[in-house]
Amino acid sequence: MKPRPPSPAWPRQVTVLAGGVGGAKGADGVYRLLPPHTLTVIVNTGDDFEHMGLPISPDLDTVMYTLAGIQHPEQGWGLAGDTFHALEMLGRYGAPTWFRLGDKDLATHILRRHWLDRGMTLTQVTDRLRRALGVQARLLPMSDDPVRTVVMTDEGELPFQEYFVHRGARPRVRAIRFRGIEMARPTPEVLSALDAAQVIIFAPSNPYLSLDPILALPGVRERLRRRREQVVAISPIIGGQAVKGPAAKLMQEFGLPASALTVARHYREIVGGFLLDTRDAALAPEIEALDMRVTVVDTWMRSPEDKVRVARAALRTAGWMV
Repeated sequence: MKPRPPSPAWPRQVTVLAGGVGGAKGADGVYRLLPPHTLTVIVNTGDDFEHMGLPISPDLDTVMYTLAGIQHPEQGWGLAGDTFHALEMLGRYGAPTWFRLGDKDLATHILRRHWLDRGMTLTQVTDRLRRALGVQARLLPMSDDPVRTVVMTDEGELPFQEYFVHRGARPRVRAIRFRGIEMARPTPEVLSALDAAQVIIFAPSNPYLSLDPILALPGVRERLRRRREQVVAISPIIGGQAVKGPAAKLMQEFGLPASALTVARHYREIVGGFLLDTRDAALAPEIEALDMRVTVVDTWMRSPEDKVRVARAALRTAGWMV
């Protein structure tokens, strides 16, 4: 597939679809490269759950903390320098401590509970939180309606956080479903962000757990199919391994090769450009045969400079010479 002719300036609006640590890194690269008001991030909420009465939005918070520059530098999730005194006390009371909520992190969930109980939507709550932390990009939950990822495993049906955090993603997965997806709707803000974007980037998030919930919402996949030439995906698989999380494990359990080619095939109807890591360069001809423009680049993001390099490559794959 021939590359698109380059545009002379940066796009006015870029929308990133994201979830998890890889999604946060991908969004952060665009945030660092372009004027911050250029970016809107649509974030998976299938991982959301209620824990001891508090509404937890792990992916929204990971993206928000990362763009605010206050995320835990090694973990990628949680807050830098956080302590766990409240969690220790909860353990003394016999409460579950497998989901590690830090003392500073608790403030986010307490305030989210307070504002939701006062009638605010999750979109409104997220906007207030990100503004308070100085994040200038827009952060949008994929829906204000509850969608919950449920994993069917060889040990029975498990809520996502039970599978991923409590059980360490060890059970073998047979299928994934999104409870509530039939009734959920993308927000007007989400649909507007998709329609207004000159470039739409799929961050290197888990295709099945982080991006499929967004794509399953009514109207989202159809919009992306119409905009396919403006959509670029960054592979979360490098050399047959997921940088973080169970994406490669899930592929194997679904009877698929753990490879970037499997990711490209998963997105083939809605993605026109694909970022492939240099270690997987040999896969480029097969991905190009899917009618995708392929850019081969080092996609491993360890530093801020790495994030910017990947973001620049994604935008150039979409035809913008930034």
